[in-house]
Amino acid sequence: MIINRMEEHIQVIEMVKNETMRAKIARAAELCRHAIQNGGKILFCGNGGSAADCQHLAAEIVGRFLKERAGWPAIALTTDTSILTAVANDYGYNAVFSRQVEALCQKGDVLFGFSTSGNSDNVIAAIEQAKLKGGITIGMTGKNGGRMLELCDININVACDVTARVQETHILIGHIICELIEADVDEVVK
Repeated sequence: MIINRMEEHIQVIEMVKNETMRAKIARAAELCRHAIQNGGKILFCGNGGSAADCQHLAAEIVGRFLKERAGWPAIALTTDTSILTAVANDYGYNAVFSRQVEALCQKGDVLFGFSTSGNSDNVIAAIEQAKLKGGITIGMTGKNGGRMLELCDININVACDVTARVQETHILIGHIICELIEADVDEVVK
C-alpha cells in the first residue's frame, strides 16, 4: 500500500506539470504579488483539510517562506472560532466565509478558495462575495473543478478523484506560489 500511494502521488504530480497548469500557477503568483505591492491582502478559505492548507499558506505569507523579508498581509478565514460560530449560528454555515469576505475584502485583494470537489457552497459564496467587492478569485479544486471551474478568475484544478492526492498537490502548488511571490523580494513591498 505504501508504494501504491507514493506512485499515485507521483502520477498526479506528473499530470499537473503541463504548460497550462504552469501558466495558471505563475499568473496566480503574479496576482498575489501585485496585490501585496498595491497594499492589498491575500485571503484563504476552505473546509476540513483544505482549511488546514489555508492556515499553512497564510502563515508562509505573513511569516516567510524561504527569504527573510517583511511580513505580508494574508488571512486564513478558517481560524477565528468566534466569527465562524457566530456567523454559522446567525446566518448559516454557507455564510461563514462570505461574511468575512464582505467585511475584509477590498478591490484588488486576492481570495483563494479551496475545495477538492469544486462545489463547496460556503467557498462558492465567498468567491461570489469577493467578486462583488472587486477581489480576484483563485480556485484550488479537484475532480472536474465543479462549479468553481467557471466561477473563479483562475482555477487551478487538480483533476483527480482522490481527496488526499488533491490536497497534497494543492500544498505543493501553494508552496510554489509562495516561492514565486518571494522570487524578487526586493521588488515587493518590504
